[in-house]
Amino acid sequence: MERELLKSLFQWKNRADRKPLIIRGARQVGKTWLLKEFGKTYYKNIAYINFETAKSLHSIFESGFEVDKLIMALKIETDTEITAGETLIILDEIQECEAALTSLKYFHENANQYHIAAAGSLLGVSLHKNRSFPVGKVDFLDLHPLHFLEFLEAMNELPLLDLLQRKNWDLITGFKAKYIHLLKQYYYVGGMPEAVLTFINQKDFKKVREKQLGILAAYEQDFSKYAPHDIVPRIRLVWQSLPSQLAKENRKFIYGNLKNGARAREFELAIEWLTDAGLVHKVSRCNKPAMPLIAYAALSDFKLYLLDVGLLAAMGNIDIQTFITEQSLFEEFKGALAEQYVLQQFKSLKQLPIYYWTAERATAEVDFLIQYQHRIIPVEVKAAENLKAKSLKVYHQKFNPEISIRTSLADYRKEDWLINLPLYACTAFIDENGL
Repeated sequence: MERELLKSLFQWKNRADRKPLIIRGARQVGKTWLLKEFGKTYYKNIAYINFETAKSLHSIFESGFEVDKLIMALKIETDTEITAGETLIILDEIQECEAALTSLKYFHENANQYHIAAAGSLLGVSLHKNRSFPVGKVDFLDLHPLHFLEFLEAMNELPLLDLLQRKNWDLITGFKAKYIHLLKQYYYVGGMPEAVLTFINQKDFKKVREKQLGILAAYEQDFSKYAPHDIVPRIRLVWQSLPSQLAKENRKFIYGNLKNGARAREFELAIEWLTDAGLVHKVSRCNKPAMPLIAYAALSDFKLYLLDVGLLAAMGNIDIQTFITEQSLFEEFKGALAEQYVLQQFKSLKQLPIYYWTAERATAEVDFLIQYQHRIIPVEVKAAENLKAKSLKVYHQKFNPEISIRTSLADYRKEDWLINLPLYACTAFIDENGL
């Protein structure tokens, strides 16, 4: 399957100011596959190291950072000739060898002719705690589960993908039923590569669910294996509460839903660990829609979303019958799947600052505020064909934004102050050419 990040990797390869690259992302989003595919496509050969299995290299990296010595060790370990500019060196599971992370600084400063890309499970956690990490000496790219456009490409729905990319709204509306059918499949399957490949190859929703449950079980095993032992029970409580937190009408994270008397200070580290691991997205409330949004964030008020809508469907035990029933999938969790889906598309396509807004006394709430280019764009998510936008109207009257977006199953519509985007085209405004 194609991943959009391949284009960014190609740009990195050809940059004059290229630095060693770190691919960040949760376990099983396809980091290793992506780097190997990139190496096969654009390099003469690949020198691949997995620090979970290549234990002998740990001591070599820990003994010093003389680049010629490290390159020789990599040649011997991989039995591969390493030529600057022609070989992609992949350092996988690099978080298992702290010295290997530190070595990226010396590759950048003393031997930047070598093309080095690193990845690893829970790398965000490792980077957060690694005080010697060479800030400013590496480039970063973030990999997420497949977004909906990548899903269409993987499903070989190329004409439908082309229509969305061209924003041919008349034809898009004509094929609305096909888009909704595919969107329902995406809600259930999600974007985890293993689940998507299972669906493409077997067209069996039960097999997809087995894969999803396996991924969720692996994540829970990671809690015990990698997190500090004293916060593991709290991580589990936060993680297991996410479906019920998102099923509320007000999706603000409530500590009291974890256990009686729970307080923020008890669970802050647990939420931080899940965020650093790439397993949840934290979206904070914004007091005022002004640039930059982070300056007006109320960090104590936030919503937590999972990394993937299919995994949320699995955690919520949404069955096949719900998928088959017309429209009902879009109403599950009181629209939480729709909101999770939209947030996931924004996170996957661009590293955009994303917040939400509520009026005083919570009389109105806008699901997302997106800081994009020179604008702050309010986005209201509707689960089905609901065209009411009361909160968005309150926001518009108060702040008069240049663009307001409502996304639902209704067709594309542009009014004086409001643009309705179909859910399957919810990211259409993220384009320098606008709408």
